[in-house]
Amino acid sequence: MNPPFPPRPQLSGLGRVHFIGIGGTGMSAVAELLLEHGLSVSGSDTKDGPVLDALREKGARVFVPQAAENIEQADTVVISTAIRESNPELAAARARGLRVLHRSDALAAAMGVQRTIAVAGTHGKTTTSSMIAVMLDAAGADPSFAVGARIAALGTNARLGRTDDDAWFVAEADESDGSFLKYAPSIAVVTNVEPDHLDFYGTPAAVHLAFERFAETLGQDGVLVICADDDGAAQLARARRRAGARVLTYGTDAAADLRIEDITGEGTASSARLAWQLPEAAGGARGGVTLHLAVPGTHNLRNAAAAMACALLVGVDPQAAARGLSEFTGSARRFERRGQARGVTVFDDYAHHPTEVAAALQAARTVAAGGTVYAIFQPHLFSRTRAFAREFAEALSLADRAFVVDVFPAREEPIEGVSSHLITDAGFSEVRYAASGREAATRIASSAAAGDIVLTIGAGDVTTYGAFVLEALAEDERRAPGDAAQDPAESAR
Repeated sequence: MNPPFPPRPQLSGLGRVHFIGIGGTGMSAVAELLLEHGLSVSGSDTKDGPVLDALREKGARVFVPQAAENIEQADTVVISTAIRESNPELAAARARGLRVLHRSDALAAAMGVQRTIAVAGTHGKTTTSSMIAVMLDAAGADPSFAVGARIAALGTNARLGRTDDDAWFVAEADESDGSFLKYAPSIAVVTNVEPDHLDFYGTPAAVHLAFERFAETLGQDGVLVICADDDGAAQLARARRRAGARVLTYGTDAAADLRIEDITGEGTASSARLAWQLPEAAGGARGGVTLHLAVPGTHNLRNAAAAMACALLVGVDPQAAARGLSEFTGSARRFERRGQARGVTVFDDYAHHPTEVAAALQAARTVAAGGTVYAIFQPHLFSRTRAFAREFAEALSLADRAFVVDVFPAREEPIEGVSSHLITDAGFSEVRYAASGREAATRIASSAAAGDIVLTIGAGDVTTYGAFVLEALAEDERRAPGDAAQDPAESAR
């Protein structure tokens, strides 16, 4: 998509809306927003679950399984990139000539006349958009928001707040399929720009071009908030400034407009001093504030700095913004604590790119405070595994021991010669193959001790493996001394 970019679709023109695959995180969020707007919403999915039950309670008609007759009363059908043309409901909608919108178009319609803060980036966009929503909510701004994971402090991943033209809508802008160009934001946040989703884009250059286009979608007098610490983002910032755009940079870099200084971390908490001297094009304000977060890692301090930059642009008092950010306790699957057994704490993280994996493990190091860090990693997509196998191995080597299970294929068919062994055979002794999550859990339980950390990592069903680890630890504790299972790899030495 190239400029000029189309306006947001009008809610009034959607009629009765049907979502194919309504149980997905992104789809259910938009469905909730349209229900709160008062629209008639239906949807379908392949299996039932708590998300569908919640939508039914809010007034949606939900069908399981998917069938052509489910769309008989629909005027508009909403799909995500994951829905194939062979889907019976989509095929029926095409045959009837119904309006078919991508999820991103429906989200754009849900924004109405509100001013939008759209958060994009290869990593960190869910946490950053969640922080902004929590911060604005704590400041009394009553924002609307739609993000990619449940926000612990707000109890949901989507909510409709004020809807007037002076209100704010916070949106996670997903670049994975190029659909993040549809929101006409007043503030566009870019956390970083790195190659990913090459199954869609083809080349790293195409990824960078997409982010350039995203920056160009800013509305009149809009501001680009962008991380100075990331090479790709910094390159984009320089290009947009040359083009005359309003740009505000943040990060640990000494030249950033909003600087992160005096970083400290202990356990699952982190702190820093934020100091800013904004360019005249972004308001020209000067000041500083001390920030205390209930989440670990320098990457989260960067995310919070992006949120603070938005606060300065929106007009939220910096002290109030800092207090709001201190209330942020995380988003689902973002270094989320899953439990503890035998003194070993298990966390889960959605990281599925090498940079994200490294950031999660660096945070785990801080939390472990000298304890051993174990990881179970499930690669997501064969194409991503092929592109970044060595980078994944290097990132995983930050753990004391990392187990890699088989690739989670998601939407892809297998690629000949591509497997998890590309990662485990990359030459890092700490990184080993495990045939299943249960095998990895058993091997970890055989050696883990009180004070250690286990991190399950990936975007697939690895999120369920934390339960395996906790079970294995509890089982190992029940064994008599001397009967504990031994890691087969260790016993072979």
